[in-house]
Amino acid sequence: MSGKGGKGGQGTPATVAASRAKIDFTLHPYEASGDGGSSYGEEAADALGVPHDRVFKTLVAEVDGALTIAVVPVGAPLSLKALAAAAGGKKAAMADPAAAERTTGYVRGGISPLGQRKRLPTVVDSSAAGHDTVYVSAGRRGLQMELSPADLVRLTGATTGPIAGRR
Repeated sequence: MSGKGGKGGQGTPATVAASRAKIDFTLHPYEASGDGGSSYGEEAADALGVPHDRVFKTLVAEVDGALTIAVVPVGAPLSLKALAAAAGGKKAAMADPAAAERTTGYVRGGISPLGQRKRLPTVVDSSAAGHDTVYVSAGRRGLQMELSPADLVRLTGATTGPIAGRR
């Protein structure tokens, strides 16, 4: 399940978008508990045996009232103040989960930064650039996509900035 197109019958809007862009990615399925526990992303990192700083969660926030995607390491909280600044706004707050699901077309715990129903402004935490590859949701719980940070930024049209807070 790797290479251009990420073969393996795991088609989601995220994998279709990555395939269309002809980028290299690897799919990593894992057994998801379904309840999310403390964190869907931390569960994915632990199940795959990947350090938490290489697995990134996709969060939907509102910056000055506009839905915005924040992509941060699963082990770090999102700094809303830093997100607002990186997105060129004044104030950020977490989006309503139902609005996040409706707008992205994904369910919580499976929201991918790629292949969303409506493309939203995206900010990727600058720590992603420190890794050869990072993991993001491939569009459903139990499936992560490994790709280069540069491809993630390019495919989402993201800006980067230090938006992860300290735990």
